[in-house]
Amino acid sequence: MRAERERRRAEELCAAAARALTGEPGLHFRGGRLHDGRRPVPLYAPHLRQAGEPWRGAADGMALHLLRTDRELHRRLRPESGVERLLFELLEQFRAEAHVPATWPGARRNLRERFERWSLAYHHDGHTESARGLLLYTVTQVCRARITGEPVLAETEDLIEPTRAAIAPALGADLAGLRRTRHDQAAFARHARSLAAEVAAMLTSDDTEDPAEERADERDSPLALLLDFDDEPGDGAAVALRDRAVGDENAGYRVFTTAYDREARIATLVRPAALAGYRERLDRAVERQGVNVGRLARELEAVLAKQARDGWDGAQEEGLIDGRALARLISSPEERRLFRAERTRPVADVHVTFLIDCSGSMKQHAERVAVLVDLFARALDLLGARSEILGFTTSAWHGGRARKDWLRASRPPRPGRLNERAHLVFKDAETPWRRARPDIAGLLKADLFREGADGEAVAWAAARARDAGRRALLLFVLSDGSPMDGATALANGEHYLDDHLREVVSALEQEGAVEVYGLGVGLDLSPYYRRCLALDTGEGTGYSVFREILGLIAGSRRQ
Repeated sequence: MRAERERRRAEELCAAAARALTGEPGLHFRGGRLHDGRRPVPLYAPHLRQAGEPWRGAADGMALHLLRTDRELHRRLRPESGVERLLFELLEQFRAEAHVPATWPGARRNLRERFERWSLAYHHDGHTESARGLLLYTVTQVCRARITGEPVLAETEDLIEPTRAAIAPALGADLAGLRRTRHDQAAFARHARSLAAEVAAMLTSDDTEDPAEERADERDSPLALLLDFDDEPGDGAAVALRDRAVGDENAGYRVFTTAYDREARIATLVRPAALAGYRERLDRAVERQGVNVGRLARELEAVLAKQARDGWDGAQEEGLIDGRALARLISSPEERRLFRAERTRPVADVHVTFLIDCSGSMKQHAERVAVLVDLFARALDLLGARSEILGFTTSAWHGGRARKDWLRASRPPRPGRLNERAHLVFKDAETPWRRARPDIAGLLKADLFREGADGEAVAWAAARARDAGRRALLLFVLSDGSPMDGATALANGEHYLDDHLREVVSALEQEGAVEVYGLGVGLDLSPYYRRCLALDTGEGTGYSVFREILGLIAGSRRQ
């Protein structure tokens, strides 16, 4: 968990640096990828796609590409695929990196460290042991050195020298042109395409050192990962699907039937005697947690409450003149308490929703999640905020009656969600914590946990929050993984529910009316939620998990 928090912190700092460099306020990391608003920033050059540190070099490289490259012109001029496109993308990235101002020495250092790390990994992985790999590596090193004016990597300088001497006559003119035209993207692209075509011809020529390697398909070569390009959103259907608006009839998400869907209060599904037993068990777990609810309420007030007017204090020695006290000045010329000051008090005009994933894998975390939301609901009640505790699951495994209807309908293709959706209310906004105590304990009922459609549940919880009429609306989604409903995945594709969840969350984040937070139970939810936290809900965590959630809220509001 500590490593996860450090990674998230590094990503936040890198995103802040990228926003500062580009002036683009929507840049942020999600799932380890830099996004501009709802769209991932495409990663063209292989040294930016490499996982791991140094993060700042990759973030600075992507920021410079956004800042210095006309993306429409780049898309129009680039080769379609293969080695030619790889080299063209690399050269354009080097051109962007060559424009680092002298006043940004840190960015220049970060970029060089990132490129050197990728170069050493390429070399140590054995890719320079083949003629093709060495040729591509040499061209990359020579081109970056020529465009940016920085030396080639010292560790491999002797290795590439023979190849560099051999290719210099064929590439010399274009190399000089790249340096000369680095401030003109269109002119630079002509030399880049020419050089890329020449190198591609060398790689496939009859003089290749290893004829078997020459005949091998590129997918089987060491270049396979380098040739896996990210395209701009809109270039391909897989990316475009994630950027369609929620509610658009052409968005692709459908529900085969709603005939068996239900929304129910937990008290209607669990016997009162069973709820009482669950409550006793939950009270014992809360006691073991050892959390001071008063302290939690005060810290929640510090991050959620806003100062509101609460009348005036008179007889002050400074502030606004109080006309009612002027008569005292005549009778007592030395009177100084002639002023009044406005009085304020913190008011938590906030609605907080906890939406709990009641899928089968969450069953093992049920007690610890119940303790978490129970304590938060109690603390929110103390400071006058409203709260809801909701859950989502299905009424059956493997599609239930919805799937049977689909089978009877001769299995039409891509039917949409195929299951009996169940939305559960453990505590609504109108019910205070004290009266909702037995219902909250209903989270411990094991047979509630089946499958789930997360996107629909998030949209449902957000709609309920909007109806609350409060100044600030916060939605916390507690889950331990990606959406899963077996029947829906088999009939529509394994990413069908994933894509819908991303669409719903992205639309809510862009709208901004509801602050959506993903709380991963032992898992990073950043592929779905911009504001997220991986929780350690293990025994003995005490107050630490609450402190982390408070820090997440405070950090989000500072941004």
